[in-house]
Amino acid sequence: MMSDLKVYSMASDPIYIGTGGYTIGRVDNTIVRDPITRIPKIPGSSFAGTMRFYSALKLQSAFKEEYRMNPSKRKVIDNLEKLFNNNLEEWMKYEGNKWSMMKCAGQDDKPNEYYENDEEIEKMDSKKSGHCGHCIVCKTFGYSKDSKSQQGIAFFSDLNIIFFPVYTREGIMWITSKQLLEFAEISIEGVEFPQGEKVIVVQRSEKNKEGNINLGWLNLPYEIKHYPIADELPDDIKKYIQNKIVLVPDDLISHIINSNLEVRTSVSIDPLTGASKVGALFTSEAIPRGTVFYGDIRLIERPVSNDMPSLSQVEAMLKDASRYYESFGIGGMVTRGFGRMKVFIR
Repeated sequence: MMSDLKVYSMASDPIYIGTGGYTIGRVDNTIVRDPITRIPKIPGSSFAGTMRFYSALKLQSAFKEEYRMNPSKRKVIDNLEKLFNNNLEEWMKYEGNKWSMMKCAGQDDKPNEYYENDEEIEKMDSKKSGHCGHCIVCKTFGYSKDSKSQQGIAFFSDLNIIFFPVYTREGIMWITSKQLLEFAEISIEGVEFPQGEKVIVVQRSEKNKEGNINLGWLNLPYEIKHYPIADELPDDIKKYIQNKIVLVPDDLISHIINSNLEVRTSVSIDPLTGASKVGALFTSEAIPRGTVFYGDIRLIERPVSNDMPSLSQVEAMLKDASRYYESFGIGGMVTRGFGRMKVFIR
């Protein structure tokens, strides 16, 4: 059995996921791009890694304080619910969660140690336990030990841009193209797409059916059409972009997006003098806030394993964990105004 979850997200802050190192070009710190389209994206590895951390964080926050940091005390508790605070979510009742640790997120500190039974598990150190291999986090995202390994049951795609915000003299507009809509599996039946250098503004208004509109530095002719393109999006995204969508040709979309990325200049300040340090000026590019992404998470059931969480439990965990993106974000420089986004899984 397999379940396919659609993911939509909207950036609340600029998002920076760097390629590593410096480059010679318009900016020093560049962001990850699709190698084919050259459009920026959020890699699936970044998405899965943060989701694992937030899932473990959500689960640990439900433990009572006396059991959170001391796994040896959990052995004498026969009822799993006694370990947790009130209002326990259904997915937290998975039996293996009894031995969950914060170290079940991130890199395994002890990949050569597998805790097979309660006597071994109770000796775990909360600060150096590694992956427990039993909780819903380890079962969902996978773990690898010297004596036993298991692939995760959740498969994450990249988060690709589907609607990109651009400044115009008419206000903020969100651009997209036929190719992006097709990749996101949004219905385009009956939609007429622009050819050449003309663009189509998707609005319900009859005002100014034709004219010119600037998309950043490009001034292009447009005509108004009425298409329900945003209807498939979550309401919290649709309310911002509805009637503000511009359809552009596929051969222009990458140029417009890359010309309208946020570029931030930073400098290191000498704490003794209060002045900038010599040679410490650098620039970074980022995906601007308001950008809409899409992706998917595929969940697979393992029929030969009888100790696995149900797909409904995993789905509930992912939805609960996704709320942390609104506070802690994704990518780099999250302590300096980057990274936050709203994630919708359905």
